[in-house]
Amino acid sequence: MLRLLTDSRVPRRAKITLGLAAAYTLSPIDIIPEVVPVLGWADDVLIVMFALDALIARAGPDVVAEHWDGPGDILELVTEIVGVSRSLVPKRLGSMLDRLSG
Repeated sequence: MLRLLTDSRVPRRAKITLGLAAAYTLSPIDIIPEVVPVLGWADDVLIVMFALDALIARAGPDVVAEHWDGPGDILELVTEIVGVSRSLVPKRLGSMLDRLSG
């Protein structure tokens, strides 16, 4: 991730979106508190998934793959999970997250 954040080919907005998503997941203030089983983590996961989706869309899969240290199939799995998460999120919420990520 650090290499992606320092790569000039990655648009600034994608970097900011990813940074905000990371800050949200580390923040003690959440839409759904962590004490709520399963749902407490769901908002964090969805925010990160949408930020990753924005990063891949804006930087391009080739740039992301270039910086990916793990096995290639994991990158494909992340991309698939992002797609599935979009289908699970209500359209209105998905549209709002898309607008926020730029």
